[in-house]
Amino acid sequence: MSAEQKTGAEMLIRALKDQGVDVIFGYPGGAVLPIYDALFQQNDIQHILVRQEGGAVHAAEGYARSTGKVGVVLVTSGPGATNAVTGLTDALMDSIPIVCLTGQVPTHLIGNDAFQEADTTGITRPCTKHNYLVKAVADLPRTVHEAFYVARSGRPGPVVIDLPKDVLQTKSSDYVGPEQITHRSYRPQTKAEDAKIAAAVEMIAQAKRPMVYAGGGVINSGPKACELLTRFVRTLGVPCTNTLMGLGAFPGSDPQFVGMLGMHGTYEANLAMYNCDVMINIGARFDDRVTGRLDEFSPRSKKIHVDIDASSINKNVMVDLPIVGDAGSVLEDLLAAWTARKLQLDQKALKAWWQKIDEWRARDCLKFEQKGEEIKPQHAIKRLYELTRDRSPFITTEVGQHQMWAAQYFKFEQPNHWMTSGGLGTMGYGMPAALGVQRAHPGALVIDVAGEASILMNIQELSCIAQYNLPVKVFIVNNQWMGMVRQWQELLHGGRYSESYTASLPDFVKLAESFHAVGIRCEKASELDDKIMEMIETPRPVVFDCVVTKEENCFPMIPSGAAHYEMLLGPEDKVGKPISEEGMVLV
Repeated sequence: MSAEQKTGAEMLIRALKDQGVDVIFGYPGGAVLPIYDALFQQNDIQHILVRQEGGAVHAAEGYARSTGKVGVVLVTSGPGATNAVTGLTDALMDSIPIVCLTGQVPTHLIGNDAFQEADTTGITRPCTKHNYLVKAVADLPRTVHEAFYVARSGRPGPVVIDLPKDVLQTKSSDYVGPEQITHRSYRPQTKAEDAKIAAAVEMIAQAKRPMVYAGGGVINSGPKACELLTRFVRTLGVPCTNTLMGLGAFPGSDPQFVGMLGMHGTYEANLAMYNCDVMINIGARFDDRVTGRLDEFSPRSKKIHVDIDASSINKNVMVDLPIVGDAGSVLEDLLAAWTARKLQLDQKALKAWWQKIDEWRARDCLKFEQKGEEIKPQHAIKRLYELTRDRSPFITTEVGQHQMWAAQYFKFEQPNHWMTSGGLGTMGYGMPAALGVQRAHPGALVIDVAGEASILMNIQELSCIAQYNLPVKVFIVNNQWMGMVRQWQELLHGGRYSESYTASLPDFVKLAESFHAVGIRCEKASELDDKIMEMIETPRPVVFDCVVTKEENCFPMIPSGAAHYEMLLGPEDKVGKPISEEGMVLV
C-alpha cells in the first residue's frame, strides 16, 4: 500500500511540527492561501497575525532571541516578501536564527512579471544566510529540514524558503523526516584545535593587564556557554566587558563586569580595552561601534579571537591568535587546559591592573543629576530598572538614545533577557520583538523601551498585541525629537536640526486606548515611581508616555573617528579636536 498522499502545504506543516515549531508569525495573501488552509486544519501550531510583514520578522527575532529556538515567519509573495527584507537583514546582522517562508507565483509564471511576483531569492540573497526556491513538491520536506539546520547551526542567521503556489497544491507521498536529512556541505567547526587552546592559555598566563571581551556569540551558544564565561572570568579574576548584543552573557552586577564598551560604553570599559595587553574576544565581531578608530583600537594588546564564523576573524581587526569554534566548547576547553596546567596570572600585576580600573570607575561616568519635576531620560530608565529588577524582566528596545540609556542603566544578570537591534539599528524593532518575547514567555514582564519617533514605525502592532491579549508594556521615553539624530546634528552640523523634530506627535494615551490598550502619561518626577508601578501591575497591554527633558545628550560618548581615550563624559566636555570629514562619515 502506498504512503498517504499530501499536498505540499500539508507536508510543510508536518515538517514544521517535526522541527518543534509551536508558533508562526505571519500575514496571509493569495500565494500562501494553501498554507493557511493547512494551518486551519490543525491545532499544534499557533499562527500570530501581525499587521505588517516587517513586524512578523521582528516578532520572530524576539521569540528566537529570548528562547534560543528558531523563529518562523510566513508571508505572501511580492510585497509580503519585500516587506520582510528589513527584518531579515536585521537578523543576519545580529545572528538570529529565522526561517522565513515566502509565497511565490506558480512556477510557470516565474519571470513573467505576474501579479504580486518579485524575485525573492534574488532580493534576499545578500540579506540572508541562505535561501531556497522550491521547484518540486518532492524537494519540499528536505528543504525545510535543511533550512532549520542552516538557520541554527554555526553562526545563526535567517534562511528564506520561496514556495511557488503550484508546489504547495501538488500532492506527493515523498515525505522525509528531519532524522533522514544531512546537509551536503555545511559542517561548521564547533571544536577548536588543541594547539590553539594551548597557545591561548599560554598567552593569557603571560598577561599583566588581561581583558575579556564577550559578544552575542556567547549568548547564541546557549545558557551553558554563559555559565562557562562567568566561571572563566572568575577563575582568572580579570575584568570583563560585553558588547551591546552580549549584555547578559556575564552578570551585570558582578564586580568584575566593567560595563558595556563602545561608542556609548563606560569610561572604564573603553579605557581598559585601550590599555590591556592581552584581549580575549569571545563571540564578538569587532564592530565599528566598538572599535572606533581602528589604528588606535587597543594598539598594544595581543588579541585572541574566538568565533564560530571563520569569515569574521581578521575581517576588521587583525588578531594574533584566531580560534574557530563554538564559544561554549572553546570556553570549556580553555578552562580545562588552564586548570590542568595549574596556570596562574601574575597576581601583583593583576592587582595593579584592577587598581587602575577602579580609578577609572571612580569617575562614575553614568552619573547624572535629577533636579525638580522635569524628568531626565536617564532617571526614567534607571527607575524603570530599579522597580522591575526583581521581576527578571525581558527588555526590548527601539533604536536611538533610549536604546543606549537602557543598555547603560539596566544590569542584566542572565542571557536572553535583552533584545535590541545592534548591527542594523532598526527603528521599529522593539514593539514587535516584545510581542514575540511575550508569546514565548506568557507570564513574564516584557517591556519595550521606546522612543516617541521609533515607536511610530510599527505602531500598528499594538493591534496584534491587543488581539492576542499579550500584556506587553511600551515605555516611551518622549523627548519630542529623533533624539540621536538631534544629538549628531548638534555635534556635527552646527545645531541645524533638519527634519529631526516631530511637530505633530499623537496623543499616545488616546492612541493606546484606540488599540484597546491602557494609556498612562507621566510628566512629573514625583509621580514617576507610582505610575511605573501602575504600568507593571496592569494585566493588559500598556503604553506609558514618559515626557522627559528635550535636549539631553547620551553620554559617555566617543565622537566619531576618535579613539577610546578621547571620550566625552558630559556636556561640559568638548571635542578635543574638530571632528574630521572621515569621522563624520563614521556616524
